[in-house]
Amino acid sequence: MRTIPERETLMIEFKSDRKRLGDAELIDAVVGITNTEGGILYLGVEDDGEITGIHAQHADETGVAALIANRTVPAVGVRAELIAEEGKNILKIEIPMSRTIVAASDGKILRRRLKVDGTPENVPMYPYEINTRLSELSLLDFSAQVVSGASAEDFDLNERVRLRNIIKRRNGDKSLIEISDEELDKALRFVKEENGELLPTVTGMLLIGKEERIETLLPTAKCSFQVLEGTKIRMNEQLAKPLLAVFELFENYFKAWNPEREMESGLFRVPIPEFSEAAFREGLVNAFCHRDYSVLQQVRVAIEDEGLTISSPGGFIEGVNLNNLLTVEPHGRNQALADAMKRIGLAEKTGRGIDRIFEGSIIYGRPLPDYAESTKAYVKLFIQRAEADIAFAKMISEEEERLGRSLPINSLLILSALQKQRRMSLSELAAAIHISESRTEANVEKLMESGLLKAVSSGKVRAYTLSIKSSKTQDNTVGYVRQMENDEIIYRRLILALAAKQGGTVTRNDVCRLLSIGKDQAYRLLKKMVLDNELKAEGRTRAVKYSIVT
Repeated sequence: MRTIPERETLMIEFKSDRKRLGDAELIDAVVGITNTEGGILYLGVEDDGEITGIHAQHADETGVAALIANRTVPAVGVRAELIAEEGKNILKIEIPMSRTIVAASDGKILRRRLKVDGTPENVPMYPYEINTRLSELSLLDFSAQVVSGASAEDFDLNERVRLRNIIKRRNGDKSLIEISDEELDKALRFVKEENGELLPTVTGMLLIGKEERIETLLPTAKCSFQVLEGTKIRMNEQLAKPLLAVFELFENYFKAWNPEREMESGLFRVPIPEFSEAAFREGLVNAFCHRDYSVLQQVRVAIEDEGLTISSPGGFIEGVNLNNLLTVEPHGRNQALADAMKRIGLAEKTGRGIDRIFEGSIIYGRPLPDYAESTKAYVKLFIQRAEADIAFAKMISEEEERLGRSLPINSLLILSALQKQRRMSLSELAAAIHISESRTEANVEKLMESGLLKAVSSGKVRAYTLSIKSSKTQDNTVGYVRQMENDEIIYRRLILALAAKQGGTVTRNDVCRLLSIGKDQAYRLLKKMVLDNELKAEGRTRAVKYSIVT
């Protein structure tokens, strides 16, 4: 039976060896794979997947591995192994993804990509792509680089005033307010000294540069704000302004197209916006801070019938994916720019702005933010336009008011998951929120202590649902009671089945172990079964046994 893949992919390469593959072509294939995502090269397989076997000169796997190491800079260590497939020997070469950029010894730098038809190919890695790749690997901070052709005269005095006002208004680093412009530029890495002269960095130009100079020196730093109603374009603004001005403009545009409704909370009426302002702000910060400024594309904000979209050029950086967005350690593509934004007060100081994005949807009982349409070319955040679950929002609001602080993001994710699925086991919850079962269990226990969750059991599996407290808050007592009735029916069947297996009797301790419930709950359940003539009690106090009524 065939064990190797049937076709080539981005991480799988086939090479024919019937006429002995040339060393240069072999090295090119290895360089392309290691400069992309790593993968496996099968030597002795045709492009169409036909297995034809290796040439005798490639039967020495150690020699092939040594050749690859000697002909790549820095040396790539591969694992080569001869394997038998359909009666022929082929060479399986496992190639790791490089943590830097690798070249062939003749200086050729290649990368791998998929063609329109889905088949892979090797293409040159051009100079601008080298910066992009290094940024993805967190080896280069593009935003800290000096802007070629720029001088201190390219900073806008009006933007300096705006900067200081933002620091005051947004609760930024107060120590920045009283220092001189030159000291401020150094503190925020707006400038870098070269040959005794302070020259503007990408961060400096992006935040306080003159608009006309940004267009000339950083033509990639563009953005747009669009509002679409059906096929009609209500707004389409394209800008190349400094980011401080862009933020203020975009926030004003957003407020104008973000209607609110009110929710009663105690004696107060709390406004509920269509889209969370905090989520929008953090999404905007992430788009500008983590975008690839070497790519001639723009950050795009669009409000449409379906919802809000914020997209930015450049895919997720190395180590970040859809499953670990909320758990991966904070790190970005443009660290100097991100640090400046934090100190100014525009960005979340902890680097966990992604938490605010998810929180902005969860606290109103809406669908979670969606990054599923992101690719290697861009990151796309989509926040669905949806009615708020007023009762669920009220429950969250009251609990946070009781605690005097916001609920942790993992607790919010658990509540959101149970709001939609109604009942989930610990393993299902852990999978849904992408953290370990032990951490999930710790959050579940805290929510149970707060009275927001309750544990239920079905056989050996313990599950969790929103509690009567949360259901009452949501005006869903009927639904809760119906769920409780279903649970009790299942419990009774399980108890009777266990009694039958044990010769017709069970004890309270048996029921506790079976259903993972407390002794008081087990006693109340058994008492009901006695009253309903399903069981009869024999004995007294702790020694009582319950037998099936025949």
